[in-house]
Amino acid sequence: MSTFGLEKTFEPKRVVVVGGSPRPHSIGAIVLQNLIKGGFTGDITVVNSHYGEIAGLKTHPNLKALPFVPDLIVVTVPAPAIPEIITQAGELGVAGAVIISSGLGHGLGSIAEAAEQAARAHKLRIVGPNCLGIMFPHVGLNASFAARHPTPGSLALISQSGAIAAAMVDWGAEKSVGFSGIVSIGDQLDVDVADLLDYFALDDKTRAILLYLEAVKDARKFMSAARAAARLKPVVVVKSGRMAQGAKAAATHTGALAGSDAVYDAAFRRAGLLRVLDLRELFDCAELLGRHVRAPEGKRLAILTNGGGLGILAVDRLAELGGVIAPLTSDTTAKLDAALPSTWSKADPVDIAGDAGSDRYLAALDILLADPGADAVLVMNVETAVASASGIAEAVTERVKTVRAQKYSSPKPVLAAWVGTDQSVAPIFDKAEIPHFPTEDDAVRAFMHLVKHREATEALLATPPDVSSLFTPDVSVARKVVGDALRDGRSWLDPIEISILFKAYAIPMVPTLAAGDPAEAAAKAETFLAQNLAVAIKILSRDITHKSDVGGVVLGLTTRDEVHDAATRVMANAKRARPAARIEGVMIQPMIVRPGARELILGIADDPTFGPVIAFGRGGTAVEVINDKALALPPLDMNLAGDLVGRTRVSRLLAAYRDVPAVPPDAVPLTLVKLSQMAADLPEIHELDINPLLADQNGVLALDARVGICVPTMQFAGGTRFAVRPYPTEWQRRLQLKDGSKVCVRPMRPDDEPAIVRLLQSVSPEDLRLRFFHSVKEFSHQFVGRLTQLDYARAMAFVALDPASKEIIGVVRLHSDSRHETAEYAILLRSELKGKGLGWALMQLLIEYARAEGLKSLYGEVLNENTTMLAMCRELGFKVTGDPKERCMSVVSFKLEAAVGKLPAQGTD
Repeated sequence: MSTFGLEKTFEPKRVVVVGGSPRPHSIGAIVLQNLIKGGFTGDITVVNSHYGEIAGLKTHPNLKALPFVPDLIVVTVPAPAIPEIITQAGELGVAGAVIISSGLGHGLGSIAEAAEQAARAHKLRIVGPNCLGIMFPHVGLNASFAARHPTPGSLALISQSGAIAAAMVDWGAEKSVGFSGIVSIGDQLDVDVADLLDYFALDDKTRAILLYLEAVKDARKFMSAARAAARLKPVVVVKSGRMAQGAKAAATHTGALAGSDAVYDAAFRRAGLLRVLDLRELFDCAELLGRHVRAPEGKRLAILTNGGGLGILAVDRLAELGGVIAPLTSDTTAKLDAALPSTWSKADPVDIAGDAGSDRYLAALDILLADPGADAVLVMNVETAVASASGIAEAVTERVKTVRAQKYSSPKPVLAAWVGTDQSVAPIFDKAEIPHFPTEDDAVRAFMHLVKHREATEALLATPPDVSSLFTPDVSVARKVVGDALRDGRSWLDPIEISILFKAYAIPMVPTLAAGDPAEAAAKAETFLAQNLAVAIKILSRDITHKSDVGGVVLGLTTRDEVHDAATRVMANAKRARPAARIEGVMIQPMIVRPGARELILGIADDPTFGPVIAFGRGGTAVEVINDKALALPPLDMNLAGDLVGRTRVSRLLAAYRDVPAVPPDAVPLTLVKLSQMAADLPEIHELDINPLLADQNGVLALDARVGICVPTMQFAGGTRFAVRPYPTEWQRRLQLKDGSKVCVRPMRPDDEPAIVRLLQSVSPEDLRLRFFHSVKEFSHQFVGRLTQLDYARAMAFVALDPASKEIIGVVRLHSDSRHETAEYAILLRSELKGKGLGWALMQLLIEYARAEGLKSLYGEVLNENTTMLAMCRELGFKVTGDPKERCMSVVSFKLEAAVGKLPAQGTD
């Protein structure tokens, strides 16, 4: 999350090439020439002890001999010399270093470790080593050995591959697409993907971020930065290694379902990133985003073409990707009838025939742009001898430019596909900044990328329904079950323990009884036989995970004798198949007959990078063969759980069909939310399988389950194993105010949005101005969503609730800096409650939280006229100083380490 020092590194005034060389084709020579030819207007100097002058520039023997302190050094020298160079740079106060050299090694005792330690000691940022370099065209900085110079633009590129970065520069030059910044991160000794996402998210020259990714080192840091960036601008990612096999040795179906790339896909989806599968799609996205095309309001596409077959192919691809062909309204159809020959297609795609010229294209385009049933328009052309393809392109671009210039309108996106046309057409569209593609497939895919980006952005800000009233887990019982098993040295819960665990989380499960021998099994089976229920006998062994594989399951037993014989048989089968296994006896379960029930699989898998993952799909014994599954990173809410279910084919079977009633819509998503909560409460669960989970009109019922446990070895900050930090329930409090009254305080939740709106509406306009520094009159979903959608890894907000009405009466929040050392705070109370001690109590709680998080200081900006807040800050021990940039403001700061033990009593109970 660290952006410390990056502004000077990426927009330097003085640059030094350490290892600049006169030797042709050497890295040192190419980097130096790129800096000179790239248009950099600052100072460029060379450090090389073997030459007095290189490329007309005076050289210096080392960094200490420089007449100034550079902002950035670019290092191309052999690896052994690098730690000393970094040490010298750090001592001078250099902000950043781009290490292009390779061969520094990895880990303890390596040259890389020595360089990293030297940089850390002086807070010097390192990009690389083993990288192509960095390029920031807006300041003319090309500190790389790329073959071409990028032009200024609004796309940022972060690449773990130097070759991919170079290819994107070449592509951009050919397509007239510019970049705000290009960073090849190499081995990520210091600056990593998350740091750069943070930087470009707040960079006003960057409109969208392109990301080439091979692996994530710190999942919590990556997810936090990615979610924050995606809320502000589009982030498109392509990841290599999609076909790598994961979880080969998994003991449960869920573990086998969770391949490594599938987990990355779930992570990207959760972060709101738009994933593409290859460079071709990445180029297509860059084509769209580089042209400043806005996202469509929906997924209805109108297609205008002079070739019927081409239009049909486009419709097929649109349907396959989840888009919708725009339904032409009767008014639109009538207008097209009046403007076009009678031979037009009378439907979307609007086929205006192969002899169509510019006039016919423009007439149809105007009508489709005005059609309220279309969210975007794709204009396609197949070149014929009848009409000039370039002439039609010129006419279309001029019309689109005219529509865009009408400031009173909000023009819908227009995409183009000129198929089989020579290269003379491309510059026409490039000049007009209209995205254009060589085939209908590319164009439709690009449109769906826009749709998916809009959907991802909306999902990030969606307000989930509150499920707190639907179930309350008995966490203490669950922890005892898991703890007892671990103390017993076991790695799997037995079926009886699983039934207790599931009951603690309100997950319905078939009744299970244990018997030590056949006679006891027959006696206990009478409980079910007396209800005219057939029973199943299953082997009970903590050493046998898949019971059917050892002949350990017999179904459909209706008498005591059958139960006795079956128990004898399965115990003998298990002993024969697994002689070393401990056989405790058998389990007796009633046979559940639920006609029309769907067999599902739900579970928890453990990923070495992202931690726990929730899986859902079609269940049964052929689960891997059917391969109908989807994954999501916890924690889940009902919206996220519903999305997880909806990404599978089996989800369609949950609705009613023929004479089969529908499954209650919340039944399966709620069960997934319960599993997510279980994973949060019990980090010892590393693998869990419910297969099958029956689902029908009566709800859900788990027939069989496996739960693997171990002492967790990987934890992120905050003591959780989730890459997305879960809701911190441990920070719920009751605070006492000055008058002795008490208020309930808890961390803010996304579903607090309506209550936050009511709080804002209850605050006086003057108090809102003092809080937000400007007048606030509207409380849109986007505005309030940014307040309530918290990433608890870097931000926290506490809400105070009125004990009687449960309404929110105050909020205090902090947002940590990129190094997780300093945090900015803000506070807002209902106007009529000021002076009662609520603000004081909330600030004390925030300070307690900041200390627990390991933060070093708090600060805030306060208007000088807000004398009440300034007085409270002084009383709490904050230092108050004038803001050097804004005379109307003061900056208040609080050193957490120095103030330990100096605060008044906390006022909690």
